[in-house]
Amino acid sequence: MRARVRPEPAGPGQESVWDYPRPPRVEPSTETVEVHLGGELVARTTASYRVLETSHPPTYYLPRSAFPDGVLRPVAGTTSCEWKGRASYFDLVTPARTAERAAWTYATPMPGFEALVDHVAVMPGAVDRCTVDGEVVVAQEGDFYGGWITSRVVGPFKGVPGSWGW
Repeated sequence: MRARVRPEPAGPGQESVWDYPRPPRVEPSTETVEVHLGGELVARTTASYRVLETSHPPTYYLPRSAFPDGVLRPVAGTTSCEWKGRASYFDLVTPARTAERAAWTYATPMPGFEALVDHVAVMPGAVDRCTVDGEVVVAQEGDFYGGWITSRVVGPFKGVPGSWGW
C-alpha cells in the first residue's frame, strides 16, 4: 500500500504543487526567465508559459525566438505525453559546451496546449543555470521531468525516489 503524500504548507506568496490541476494547465508568465550554458546566456524572455501539473514544479516553455540561431540543434527521437502529445528534442549548443537532449518542444500539441507551439522547454539540470526573476532554479529530481523549483513553489515534488505512483 502506498503512503499518503503530505503536501508542505504554502507560505505567503507561495504555491503548492498539490493545488495544481490534472490534467495540467498552461498559463502565461511575464517573469524574466534565463538559461545559461557553456558560460553564455543562451535564452532570455519575459514572455514564457508555465505548465502546472499536480505534484510537479512548473515547467517553463520559452519562445523559440528567445534562443539565438545555432543554439537549438534538433536530434532524433520523440516521446509522448498523455496530455501534451508528441515531443521532439534538441541539443543545446555553445562553443564551450553541448547539453544533449536538454530541450524539447511540441510542434503539434494536443487540444488545450496549443499555446506551446513554437515554444521550447529546458531541463534545468542539464544546463549550467536557469533563473526566474534572478533566482537560480533547482532542477526537479530524476532525468525524466523538467520542473523548475524556485522559492515560489512547495512540494513534495514528483521525481524523488518512491514517487512513481503519485
